Amino acid sequence: MSLKDQVCIITGGGSGIGRGAALRLAADGATIILIGRTESKIRTVQSEIKANGGQSIVYALNVADWSSIQKMVDEVVETYGKIDILINNAGHSSRNRRLLNCPPEEIQQVIDSNLTGTFFCTQAVVPSMLKAKSGTIINISSLAAVSPGPFSGFAYGAVKAGVINFTQFLNEDLKNTGIRASVLIPGEVNTPILDNRPITPEESARRGMVDVAETSAAIHLVVSLPPRTNIPELTIRPTWQRNIAEEIVEIDDLNR
Repeated sequence: MSLKDQVCIITGGGSGIGRGAALRLAADGATIILIGRTESKIRTVQSEIKANGGQSIVYALNVADWSSIQKMVDEVVETYGKIDILINNAGHSSRNRRLLNCPPEEIQQVIDSNLTGTFFCTQAVVPSMLKAKSGTIINISSLAAVSPGPFSGFAYGAVKAGVINFTQFLNEDLKNTGIRASVLIPGEVNTPILDNRPITPEESARRGMVDVAETSAAIHLVVSLPPRTNIPELTIRPTWQRNIAEEIVEIDDLNR
């Protein structure tokens, strides 16, 4: 199914999975609404879309700010008359990932970007989707949700598990309304956010990870299916599993 004239909101659209999805869906005809906290990044992606003949507008905002999200959605609906697709991609892990070294402010930031933002954006777009009796919501989770541990961080794993649960809730709560919700559960993806890890992976390790082109293809598959069909959950992971033991930060107090 072509995405021509489809209106798509993508949070965390300035890099990585969000950028890749934006370029892929725009190439298939969707109008992309890019959301991100760093305006320069989403402006760059917007320029890429327009250079390829696509359409895009940008909003620099915090997805955990309800009033900003509601204002953005109201403006998009006023401009385009509808919202067909929401991709809740914004999110990050904490710099410190062990139970005893992660400060409260980092925990709250992880909750806000990954979970609160997903809640708020979904709440804001669903009324227009209900009116249209149609809509696709894709939430980006992580394998950390189903395989928790100190590598990915306790806060990140917990909120991404919440994203999976929330997606299941949406499909039950919005059953038979024409709205479908899907959760993408990626393993390691080679994106710039890897540079923010406490111990960054080597280039040789990155080459074996899932590529953004592949997550973009998975997202495109979900949104391009006929409205009668949904993929509620889709896991995408590297074929080869690598040894991550040397990238886990050790905490001395735990080993005494």
